[in-house]
Amino acid sequence: MSSPVGLHRVLAPAGVLPQAAQRLDARSEISADEVRIAVERLNLDAASFRQLAQKHGGDGDRVRAEVLDIIGTRGKMQNPVTGSGGMLIGTVDEVGPDSPLGLTKGDRVATLVSLTLTPLAVTDGLVGWDGRSEQVPCVGHAILFARSVAAVLPDDLDPRLALAVLDVCGAPALTARVVRPGASVAVVGGAGKSGSLSLAAARRAGAGRTVGVVPTQAEAALLRGAGLADHVAVADARDPVALAAAVGEPVDVTVVCVDVPGCEHGAILATADGGTVVFFSMATSFAAAALGAEGLAADVTMLVGNGYVPGHAEYALGLVREVPGVRKLFEGRLTL
Repeated sequence: MSSPVGLHRVLAPAGVLPQAAQRLDARSEISADEVRIAVERLNLDAASFRQLAQKHGGDGDRVRAEVLDIIGTRGKMQNPVTGSGGMLIGTVDEVGPDSPLGLTKGDRVATLVSLTLTPLAVTDGLVGWDGRSEQVPCVGHAILFARSVAAVLPDDLDPRLALAVLDVCGAPALTARVVRPGASVAVVGGAGKSGSLSLAAARRAGAGRTVGVVPTQAEAALLRGAGLADHVAVADARDPVALAAAVGEPVDVTVVCVDVPGCEHGAILATADGGTVVFFSMATSFAAAALGAEGLAADVTMLVGNGYVPGHAEYALGLVREVPGVRKLFEGRLTL
């Protein structure tokens, strides 16, 4: 009997949810409440891709071989070091009669649930991917459960652009929920995908002052050109004192969107007492964040960006359509 959260697909260890499983059953046959997707492209999350690229010294062939091994061994894409995965786009191939997702065969969709819990099989050996970018063209299939989430791809955006946006669409939606009119907001990693969307969301929510923090002068120039932040600062987010100094006066909300570990303490130092820190990076150590706030006697609320907020897909796509600076940054990343 199938489970709406995919328990029937867990092969090992028994009794855990698919995200915590070591191996999933990725067979193509579906249960009555499942949906099978013919996969066209994966989008590896930034933390996972960075770790793989650094591990293999930028050797794309070795990165590709490890991704293939992970998928083949685990029946899903879940980086064993970062624990993260990404998402995918494809075409609905078959819909079970009891599926509640509202999808129809032939729909082109993006999954809005992580690859870490999505049964996945690749059949082309990833021959169309050079191993040097987060977006991975491929042939294969994936399975969605009754409790999965997917969005039909919009007709007015390049599918690659839509995939990149939907991969991080939880960040701007939660930022918009947290930011109050007049609040000061710092976004660490402001020139990236989730960071640029979060800056745009903060402004739309009525932020009084926005600060975008980036690691290099090159990214600072990109962010200034996009016009998304009132102030752009260059700092190593792993250096707590430097990050706090770059932000300046402590802000009401700090949003962390970088894909490197060790940024927790700086984000806490940059946030005013009574403020909020939102961690969207999969490289975050939540133990370090909790203990760091305690050690700094920081009265801050810390939130985990879980990637899902009702309406998050349409909200993020709307920002890309309506804020030229955001679209410019995204399209620049795709060109690179």
